[in-house]
Amino acid sequence: MSADEFRKVLVENRKARFEYEILEVYQAGISLMGSEVKAIRAGRANLQEAYARIEGAEVLLQNMHISPLPTVAQYFSHEPTRPRKLLLNRREIRKLIGKVEEKGLTLVPLKLYLEKSWIKVDIAVGRGKKLYDKREDIKNREIKREIARSTRGRYSDS
Repeated sequence: MSADEFRKVLVENRKARFEYEILEVYQAGISLMGSEVKAIRAGRANLQEAYARIEGAEVLLQNMHISPLPTVAQYFSHEPTRPRKLLLNRREIRKLIGKVEEKGLTLVPLKLYLEKSWIKVDIAVGRGKKLYDKREDIKNREIKREIARSTRGRYSDS
């Protein structure tokens, strides 16, 4: 059994691959409260505006929105966009510090998933794409769709 068979993707940041050129991906654990875990499993998390920052010797996930569950009392509930600590090895954090200090590189969360009952996040080191790079991606995607349409039509006619 491969590692992918144990993964259940809960939230995916599809916009990240369009906005950034992904250079390297790291797997990290995430420090959460109990109500946050329940909310993420219920599909109430959003990674669209999220990013990761390095503060001291810690990596923090900023701006990830986890909506509180209506069934959880306000006293036990969590703040929706609080910074959450990512759990990485010291060696990985040092590598990330070196990468982020390079010009134009940033840490972007790609997806939040369940792996063997642990919630994990994939963090990517990425470089922001220019407008012409995005146009190139759109053009390539449309060409692939057109090829798929034409081949699909050819086989169904015979």
